[in-house]
Amino acid sequence: MDQSGAAERNVSRPEVHVLSTGGTIASTAGEDGKTPSESGSAVLEAVPDIEALASVTVEDICQVSGFQMDGPNANAVADAVERAARSGADGVVVTHGTDTMAETAYFLETVLEAELPVVCTGSQRSFDQLGTDGPTNLRLAVRAAADERFRDAGGVYVAFNETVHAARDVVKHHTSKLETFQSPNLGPVAVETPTGLRFSGSPGPRVPPIPGARFDPDVQVAIVTNALGADGGVLEAALEGPDAVDGIVLAGTGLGNATASLGGVLEQALEGDIPVVLTSRCYAGSSAGVYGGSGGATTLLETGAILGSDLPAWKARLTLWLALGAGKDRTAIRALFDELE
Repeated sequence: MDQSGAAERNVSRPEVHVLSTGGTIASTAGEDGKTPSESGSAVLEAVPDIEALASVTVEDICQVSGFQMDGPNANAVADAVERAARSGADGVVVTHGTDTMAETAYFLETVLEAELPVVCTGSQRSFDQLGTDGPTNLRLAVRAAADERFRDAGGVYVAFNETVHAARDVVKHHTSKLETFQSPNLGPVAVETPTGLRFSGSPGPRVPPIPGARFDPDVQVAIVTNALGADGGVLEAALEGPDAVDGIVLAGTGLGNATASLGGVLEQALEGDIPVVLTSRCYAGSSAGVYGGSGGATTLLETGAILGSDLPAWKARLTLWLALGAGKDRTAIRALFDELE
């Protein structure tokens, strides 16, 4: 296995470049709990037949747990994908912690200026744990990245537990089960079978693009969750002072609704020209303007809020964060979210 990517490659097989960022797939147990400790090359060496699928190279980007993934590291992954594309890679695999893998995949499909498939994967069981799912997930990711149908379509995906999901739709739905990644509204794009990949959907990008965008650390987008008796005190404080938020995403109850107290503060934000995106905290389904009254989605939409379609709040936050960092106004931001319908 060529670790540097600089050596002569086998031209008879697709070239897949693996970017390692840490996560459970690279973690081992220690006195203070599990932490990422293994390099990308060590993770790859745990899959002895991987070279049968593609000519594989590897690059370490960072070594963090999924819950520690941040804007600078995500930006570095995007930069590395684009470098790999310019160097002639046919596909890229990103090994990543599961906590934020779906968000990184969504971010990459939003910003990349590269026409090749990117497949994110990882594991629920650590590198040194009995029955670790890392090798089989990584093998599936390389298989998908090397597959001609994905190479023709491009786009970003999550490969996990014998399924391949589109970045637009995939969510982590269980804390520990191996089948944690699901696409609640549409299902997976492809399923691994004993004879190869069987496609159940059309591959290709499905996220509204902001080509070349990167996370701007000076942009602050808050997620506020509605719940029984929720008030707007914390959000009201976040709208004041030099560190005031630049945008808000509501993880609303039901179709995207808030309490009267929280709704009143959201209306204040909208009147102050701060974009507010409505999503639902439900596992599946879209936000919609049905209910009126203070805090109802209909009322908030009439005040200028934007529907987030069926995106979970954390993905809607990424689109809003990247759009604000790219200098887009509320009309342009609304147009981006309209593309999600």
